[in-house]
This record gives sequence, structure tokens and C-alpha cells, in this order.
Amino acid sequence: QVSPLGLGVEALREAFADPEAAAVRAFEGEPEVLSREKFPEAHSAEVWGFDPKAHLGDKGHRNFDRLTKYLIVAAKLALEDAGVKKDGKFLGALTPEQVGICSSTAYGSLDSITELNLVAELEDPRYINPARFPNTVINAAAGYVSIWEDLRAPNATIVDGNCGALDAVLSCETHLAHRRADAFLVGGGDVITEVLYLALRRLGAIAGGSAKSAPGARDSQGLHLGEAAAYLLVEREAEAKARGARVRARLRGYGTAFDPPKRQARLLHASSSAVARAVRGALSDAGIAAKDVDVVCSAASGLRPFDGAELSGLAEVFDGTAIAAPKALWGESFSGAAALGMASAVTWIEGATPGPVVVGEAPSKVETVVVTSVGYYGTVSAVVLSS
Repeated sequence: QVSPLGLGVEALREAFADPEAAAVRAFEGEPEVLSREKFPEAHSAEVWGFDPKAHLGDKGHRNFDRLTKYLIVAAKLALEDAGVKKDGKFLGALTPEQVGICSSTAYGSLDSITELNLVAELEDPRYINPARFPNTVINAAAGYVSIWEDLRAPNATIVDGNCGALDAVLSCETHLAHRRADAFLVGGGDVITEVLYLALRRLGAIAGGSAKSAPGARDSQGLHLGEAAAYLLVEREAEAKARGARVRARLRGYGTAFDPPKRQARLLHASSSAVARAVRGALSDAGIAAKDVDVVCSAASGLRPFDGAELSGLAEVFDGTAIAAPKALWGESFSGAAALGMASAVTWIEGATPGPVVVGEAPSKVETVVVTSVGYYGTVSAVVLSS
């Protein structure tokens, strides 16, 4: 994973060991995108001090946008952690033809589109850099991951807002079931852009720099933007064990639901009913009961209508189960947040302390986690992971 918390799974573990300190580090760096001079009221969590050359070398990525670089590094870390590649080379148990990608992004190409539009409007379309034009295609980032890491199996990009990284699990499951590949990178990412910040601010969704925005809190005044990219390597369990892989967690179930707005004039809305149905669907798919879940990794971000609907829907399903809101550590990073949610669940199953907990108390041992994601248009997705 690549996030304001750092790089790799160890950075996640360290963050959960001291969440207050992690949140301070994530939000107090010197921003590059939303500069304090131009946006003094912004309070965002960028990937601080990211140096692509340290991971990708000196050449070949000059025209990549920020999301592409984040995704490539996240993929590289995931493949090495899973024992598929080392020093950029496949180790032999899996070949390039056996590994694919089920990626996601909500707004991935906005910065590239904005850049090219500004060149066309303020200068002349003739000055648009053709080498940077592919970045405006929303599945280009995942395509570059395949090229850079030599992954030749199917490559899919899910684009459906906040729920994308969890919905990528279903895409992966379908491909594995039809044996279109033997392993997939599953996850996704999003980055902070000026236009996204301005749009959300005009909608009244952004909290001011000094405003309270604790996810799940009744007095929260909005979300703070973050950015992240994360992948999990997912494969059929028997084949993972056969190649000697360390099975860190199991994807047990997936569920999704949608509720339309009650009035056609209203587009942005949240539904507690959709939350409950999505979670129940994931539990049914996993073949477990609500009482078997130790922690819920929620999508709470500081937007009170959405946080309230989610917590209300979860209360319909769970009784006393701990609910964590880890976006307090890295901000709202949309598809990146859902991918980080799954990565967080893996660390909790491996012994990290879940948090920050907004409902109930975190158990001393975690074996089963439900990860949720709530979209802005009535969509909800949920995934069950277990030891």
C-alpha cells in the first residue's frame, strides 16, 4: 500500500499501534497539491515525500501521473510481499500469463484531464503533450501497472465511486472461477486533485482545517481528503498453499445493494437499508452469522448523513460488534480507502489492534472482519475476510 501513513503493510501495523500519532503524521505534512498558500483552509493527507525513483528507477515514468506511480509501487510491494516476484523478476511459481489485475478508481484521471484542458484553453491544443494524453483514460493507470510489472492475464478497472475496490473482489472471483488466471491484484486507488477538492467544497462536504471531522461522530463537520493506493494478491487457496505462499487472510464473502433516492431531484444520498442488505449478503455468501464477526471496518468519513446511515444500517445487523473508522488516519481516499480497508483487515487478523473504534470495544483477537464501503449515490458494498 501507498498512503499518507507510509509504504507497505508494516506502515499500516505501525499506524494502528499508535493511531493518534499516525493521524498527526498523515495530516501535518507540507502539501504539494493543495498548497497552504492557495488553499489555507484545506486539511488533507497526501502521500508525503513520495519518491518514485526510489522504487521505479530513474527512467520510464516521466509522463506517468501520480495515481499511476502510486498504483505501480503498490503493485510492486504486493507482488514481492506475496512471494510472486523479487527484484522485479518472477520467482517461478507464477508466470506473467497467470497474474492479472482487478483494479478500481473513482476519480483517477481528473488531474490529467485538468492539466490537458488548461493547456488547450490557456495556450493552444497544439501544445498538448501526446505522451501524457493516455493518462486521461481512466483505466490507463492499471494498464501501466500491467506493462511495468509484466502482468499478462486479464486487466479490469472498476469505476463506480467509493465501492470500486470492494466490487473488484467480485470481478476477481469471477475471473478465478472461470480460470482466466491464477492470481489477481485486487484493490485500487485515488489521489487528491484541486478540482475534486473544489467540487466537494462547493457541495459542503469538506471540513475546514480546524473543524471537527471525526468519522462517525455526531458533531462531525465534513470529510478531509486523503489519497492512497493498495492491492492484495488474491488466488485460489489450494494453489496458494501448493506454491508455498503465506495465506494471510481469506476472502470469504461479498455483498452489494442499492437504494434509489426518494425524490428524483436528489442525487447524493445514503441508505441504511442498503447498508444492512449489503452486509447480510456478504455474510450469507461467506456462510457465517453476524455474531461471528469480530470487527467491522466501516466507511465512516466524517460526512454525518452518510456516517449516520451506515451506523444505523450496521446496527440492524450487529449487536455489540466493534465498529472501526480508520479513515480518521488517512482521510477520504475513495477507492483507495476501500482498498486500504481490506489491507487493514488483514493486519488486524494478523494481530494489529483495530481502530479507531467508534462503536463497542476492539477484541483482543480478531478472526473475522467485515469491510464496508458506502457510495454517494445509494450504493453499498461489503466484503468478509477471515483468518
